[in-house]
Amino acid sequence: MKIAVGSDEKNALTDEVIEELRKRDMEVELFGPLADKNVEWAEVAEQVAERVSEKECEQGILFCSTGTGVSIAANKVPGIRAALCTDSKTAAGARMWNDANILAMSLRLVSPDVAKEILDAWFRSEPDPSERENIEKVTGIESKYRSRAD
Repeated sequence: MKIAVGSDEKNALTDEVIEELRKRDMEVELFGPLADKNVEWAEVAEQVAERVSEKECEQGILFCSTGTGVSIAANKVPGIRAALCTDSKTAAGARMWNDANILAMSLRLVSPDVAKEILDAWFRSEPDPSERENIEKVTGIESKYRSRAD
């Protein structure tokens, strides 16, 4: 699986998550300071979201101080369902019920051990087919408001 990973800061948590993804034999594409580029959170979120939206990467992982900013910015890109997760239950639910394709995490609140639990839940969970209708409704909302903006 190819994963786009971006952050507005490189630190021990981002390093551990990248190492963990590679241990899981995932191909990791890095953005922002993780790729030695000075990029703010909104731009790194857009870059990762574009890679996922264009299907160049199957999923994405984003970090910022709270995780909120990157999740908001990523969700502006059509086809993106970014979920801010601070625990494994939220991560599993985001994948099962929302078919989330970008995982957002807080650099301040998530420890490396909790991040591993979140990754375990995220990659273990699959979208629930019974939720397909709701996901399609979300896509419809996105299309409706995108066409109004044009």
